Amino acid sequence: MKVKQSMIDKELRATGTFIKLINNTFTENRFKFFNKLTRKFKHKMIDSAIDTEIKWIVRPDGTKLRLCIFKPLVPKADVPGILWLHGGGYGLGVPEQSTAMFKSLIEASDCVVVAPDYRLSVEAPYPAALEDSYLALLWMKEHIETLGIRENQLMVGGESAGGGLTAALTLYARDRGDVAIAFQMPLYPMIDDRMDTVSAVNNNAPVWNSKSNYNSWSLYLGDLFKTNNVPYYAAPARALDYTYLPPTVTFVGELEPFRDETIAYVKKLKEAGCKVDFKIYEGCYHGFDIVCPKAKVSREAKEFLMQAFKYAVDHYFANQPTQKGNINDQSQSTK
Repeated sequence: MKVKQSMIDKELRATGTFIKLINNTFTENRFKFFNKLTRKFKHKMIDSAIDTEIKWIVRPDGTKLRLCIFKPLVPKADVPGILWLHGGGYGLGVPEQSTAMFKSLIEASDCVVVAPDYRLSVEAPYPAALEDSYLALLWMKEHIETLGIRENQLMVGGESAGGGLTAALTLYARDRGDVAIAFQMPLYPMIDDRMDTVSAVNNNAPVWNSKSNYNSWSLYLGDLFKTNNVPYYAAPARALDYTYLPPTVTFVGELEPFRDETIAYVKKLKEAGCKVDFKIYEGCYHGFDIVCPKAKVSREAKEFLMQAFKYAVDHYFANQPTQKGNINDQSQSTK
């Protein structure tokens, strides 16, 4: 899908042009470069209006996973718990880059956000990121009382690759049966390694194009890339069964590579009986709400997300399984 300048929302054009000039396409070396840059300045991304705490938990192999915990300066009890997975094409980024999102979620609900610094594809390909995400989810469930969160209101969200991990994690959690997720927020998710939809082919939009998408999936999947053996935990668009997944909110830009795979994902969720709030924003490229937060369309997208989130806080709950393997018996309740 060829994207012309005239197709882009007027408030997004200048920023899109600038981004294409400084980094038109992500390559493996650029993933590594920008990853070093974000890690170097991660502390400057933190907002003093919310409390930030760092925890380290041990992986099965003995290495440690860093968790960033964000909560109100004056913590409340009995609040939603959100696992948030940052974006970055599976190959770059840190939890702190989503601090603006954490602040909005906390202001809306006094929630506690747990954000894992999951292993990136430039360090370890799939399934490393998913394993870290699931380990963090289990840790959050096991520390409900300490964190002050509701046992029946564990939520998961993320943007881009983090949205892909969100979609993968809800499938994985459903199948494992260890933890029930009440609500998911996979924003413009990266979920289809086949890259054969109209929006994904020959897309030259700013921020994220077809070449970046190809390079990212190649790094993330490693030896699985371009094979028929890619599991749906790596690329959730490959899943055939979307039953028993939590209520969902998502949105996507009209001009980005992930448009069509997001549309298909939403359609499959609805066909499986899942409640979904979904919008497509015209004239928008990937991550428009992050790179141009003050644009009218970005503010509209944020308001749409926050309204859906607030509704979820009041209405969506999922009781934790009493024994392993019975997630399918745990229906999402509405109050």
